[in-house]
Amino acid sequence: MKKIDQLVLTSFLPPFVVSFSIALFVLLMQMIWLYMDELAGKGLGVFMVAELLFYRSVGIIPMALPLGILLASVMTMGGLAEHYEMSSMKSAGISLLRIMRSMLIFGVFAGIFSWYCSNTLIPIANLKFGSRMFDIKQKKPALRLETGVFNDGLEGYAIHIGHRDDDGKTIHDVLIYDHTQTNSGKLTEVTAKSGELFVAEDGKYLIMRLRDGNQYVETSASRMSSQSSYPFVRTGFKEWTKVFDLSEFELTRTNEDLFKANRQMMSSTELRIAADSIHREIDKRNKEMANYLVSYFPFLPTDSTYIPKQEPDIPKEASKAMGLDSLVTSPPPQSKSVQTLRSGGVPPQRLTGLDMDTVTSLINTFPIQERGRIKGRAKSVARGILNQAEGAASSVERMRESEVKHIYELHTKYSIAVACFIFLFVGGPMGAIVRKGGFGYPILVSIIFFMIFVVLTIFCRKIAETFVLPAVVAAWLPCGVLFPMGVFLTFKAMNDSSLLSPDRFIAFVKRIFPTSKKVSQA
Repeated sequence: MKKIDQLVLTSFLPPFVVSFSIALFVLLMQMIWLYMDELAGKGLGVFMVAELLFYRSVGIIPMALPLGILLASVMTMGGLAEHYEMSSMKSAGISLLRIMRSMLIFGVFAGIFSWYCSNTLIPIANLKFGSRMFDIKQKKPALRLETGVFNDGLEGYAIHIGHRDDDGKTIHDVLIYDHTQTNSGKLTEVTAKSGELFVAEDGKYLIMRLRDGNQYVETSASRMSSQSSYPFVRTGFKEWTKVFDLSEFELTRTNEDLFKANRQMMSSTELRIAADSIHREIDKRNKEMANYLVSYFPFLPTDSTYIPKQEPDIPKEASKAMGLDSLVTSPPPQSKSVQTLRSGGVPPQRLTGLDMDTVTSLINTFPIQERGRIKGRAKSVARGILNQAEGAASSVERMRESEVKHIYELHTKYSIAVACFIFLFVGGPMGAIVRKGGFGYPILVSIIFFMIFVVLTIFCRKIAETFVLPAVVAAWLPCGVLFPMGVFLTFKAMNDSSLLSPDRFIAFVKRIFPTSKKVSQA
C-alpha cells in the first residue's frame, strides 16, 4: 500500500467508525420508541432486551452504512482540502480519483457486506426479532400487586392489599375475591389481617400465607332457583396458604417456521421464487375467470393451461362391451325451446354478433308464461357473473400488490448496496469543494443528501405499491437520482471549480432580462 492510500485510509476509517456507530444508535433508538408500548411493563430480563436490540441492530446495518460512508468521506476529503494536503497532491499531478482510490475500494467491500447482510443475516435476524416480538405481545404484563387498589392481574382473582411493610414481604388488610368458580355458581371471598407474600424459588408460583382471617363462600341464586334458601359458608382460620399459578405470565416461544412466509425474512432467492409463484397465481386466476365465462358464453375460447388432464376416453370396443355405447354416442334429448335458446335461431358463427333485436326475437319464440322466468334467470346469471368478476379482480389486485412488494424488496437489497459506493462520489467531491473538516459542515452536507435518499426510498416504495412505477424502477430510482449528482460533484471537484458560480448566475440573469442593465444605467 502506497503512502497516499495509507494516509487517506487512516484518515477515513476513524470518522467512518464514529459516524456508523452514531447512525446505528440513532436508528436503533427509533426502533425502541416504536416498540416501547409492547416492551414496557412485560417484566423482560436484561438478556431478552439485549437480544432484541442485537437482532434489530443487524437489521438496520444496510441503512447505517451509506450514512457512515457519506459522512466519513465528506470529513476526510474536507480535512485534506482544509489543510492544503489535497492541493499539494493535485500540484504533484495526482487526480482526485487516484486520491480516493482506497476509499473506493473500501466502498466496494462495504457494498458487498451490505448485500450479504441484506441477503443472509437480516432475514435470520428479522425472523428471530419478529417471533420474539410476537411472543412479547402475547405475554401478559408483569404482575404488580400495588397497595390500596384492587389488582386484577391474576385471571379470576381481584386482590386488595391495605399496606405493605418495608421488607416487601409482610402485608396487612388483605381482601381476595375469587371468581374462578362463578360458572358453578360459587362466589368466594377471603379476608385476613396480615400475612406474607413471596414467590417460589422456581418463579412459577406466587404464595400468599395469610393469618387471622375468614373465608366466605356463597352459592348463586341462579344455580339453585328451585330452593327457597341458599347455603352460605363462613370459615375462620389462624393460618391459610394460597398458591397462585404464574404460568400465564411466562414468555412462550412460538415456532419460527410460522413467520418464514414474510417477505422481510426471505433471501433474494426466496423472494425471486415467491414473486414468480405469485405471478403464476395471478395468471392462473385470470385464466380461471376466463374459463368460468366460457360456461355461459360457449363462443369464447377455452384456455387449457391450468385445466387438469382428464382421464383417457374409453375405446369404442370397450364401451360396447360395458354396455355404455348408447351413453357415449347418443346425447341426451333436448327440447326444441332449449335448442332454440342455445343456438339463438342463428348459425353458431353469428353468436358473437348478437344484438338486442336478435335477443328480443329469441325470447319471443318462447311461450308468454316462460318469458318472465327466462328474463329473471338471465338477470340472476348476470349478477352472479358480475360478483364473480369483482371477487376475482379484488383477489388479483391483492396478489399484484404482494408481487410488487416482493420484487421491490428483492431489488432494494442490491440498490442499497450500490448506494454505499455512490455516496463516495457524493461525499468525497463535496468535501473537496467545501474544504471543511470536523463535524460541522460535513454533518450538514451528509444529512441533506441522506435525507434526499431516505425520502426518495419511501416515496418510491409508495408509488410502487400503487402501481405508478414498476417495482424494479422504483427500487433503483434513488440510486438513479444520486448517481448524476455524484458525477456532477466529481466533475466540479476534479476541475477545482466552485459548486455555484455567482458570476455565471448573474450573466444568466442578464441574458434572460436584457433590459435590467439599461434600467440600472438610467
